[in-house]
Amino acid sequence: MTQAIRQTTTQTTTRGLRRHNRSMVLSHLYVEGPASRLELARATGLSAATISNVVTDLLDDGLVAEAGSVDSGGGRPHKLLAIRPGLGHVAGVDIGETCVKVGLFDGALSTVATASYAIGSEEFEPGLVARLVIAGVREVCQQVGVDPHGLLGVGVGVPGAVEPSPSSLVHAPILGWSDVPLAETLRREIHAPLHIDNCARTLGQAEMWRGAGRGSGQAVVALLGAGLGAALTTGSNPFHGASNMASEWGHTVIVVRGQPCRCGSRGCLEAYVGAEAILADYRSRRSSTPLVATDLEGGLAELVARSRDGGAARDALDDAAEYLGVGIANLVNVLSPERVILSGWAGALLAPEILPAVRDAARRHALPHAYAKVKIEPGQLGRDAVALGAATLPIADFLAAGGSPRAISAC
Repeated sequence: MTQAIRQTTTQTTTRGLRRHNRSMVLSHLYVEGPASRLELARATGLSAATISNVVTDLLDDGLVAEAGSVDSGGGRPHKLLAIRPGLGHVAGVDIGETCVKVGLFDGALSTVATASYAIGSEEFEPGLVARLVIAGVREVCQQVGVDPHGLLGVGVGVPGAVEPSPSSLVHAPILGWSDVPLAETLRREIHAPLHIDNCARTLGQAEMWRGAGRGSGQAVVALLGAGLGAALTTGSNPFHGASNMASEWGHTVIVVRGQPCRCGSRGCLEAYVGAEAILADYRSRRSSTPLVATDLEGGLAELVARSRDGGAARDALDDAAEYLGVGIANLVNVLSPERVILSGWAGALLAPEILPAVRDAARRHALPHAYAKVKIEPGQLGRDAVALGAATLPIADFLAAGGSPRAISAC
């Protein structure tokens, strides 16, 4: 009996070590791009012999392919290795405050198909939202003839907290949700691996992997939408100390007894910088004229266009830039990040118009030595960044599993 237990324990340990080593190699190749065996050994800390065994394993499984060669500086060129194209597809879902967006992405996180469903503030009944998510996943798969059951996974980003348990209960006060068993509802119709997390966290991971955070050790990714959120992300590779923590930055108070916020407090940053707050500020100005657009995204886009002619629209954006700069200065003083990235659909609209003013305000309010080390940059993932961020969840799971058998069979 003891010998059998020892043998089982040894087999379990060996499998775990093999999975871990495969995961390290796959993660590096996925996030950093093609690399030689020598570069993989240096990056992962694994021995040359272990790298050789792992690479042979991954080549046999069809997860990695040779991708040319690089000069070795003398001797034979080193062959480059890369994640095999066509790994499979993942779906990413953005449950936002005005709509549900669904994207289908290939294994490299390039967009293949999208679907969007507008939703009113009074319609965020969990069952209805779940039905829209399910319909969206089916629609994007149908657009390109992909079997939904063959997806590597489905990731869902929500504007709230998600309990790290199989039930994945969602707490999203903005949506009026408390203890919502979203995963349980979705799994009745979605049979691919399902992952749910805070949308700011997923966006942060996407910007670090594929966007403006690449190459930085620590970045704060600000999610600008109807409201405001942020994620502190350290490192891009899951096996090099990477971490990703969402924060309620939008609900830090910057004006004592200031504007009322939907969280119940007053003077929150979100009450001055969120898309809803910016439009409300514009409409309250005497010289403003009614906007043609009736939806939130259309209204903000129209306001940005009007701001180029000055007037009330320009004043509203200038004030928002000042408040946002103050909020960023607070982040810089407390966290000393290398980068602050303005992302999300509203960030994509606003950044081209307000970034210089935001940087100036942050410079004036941050400690000089801390501000000198930070770069404030626009996101690089566009208006569908949150859906892309959600799609990183099944990819991260695939990498962490070292290319699990289920994932391999779905390729």
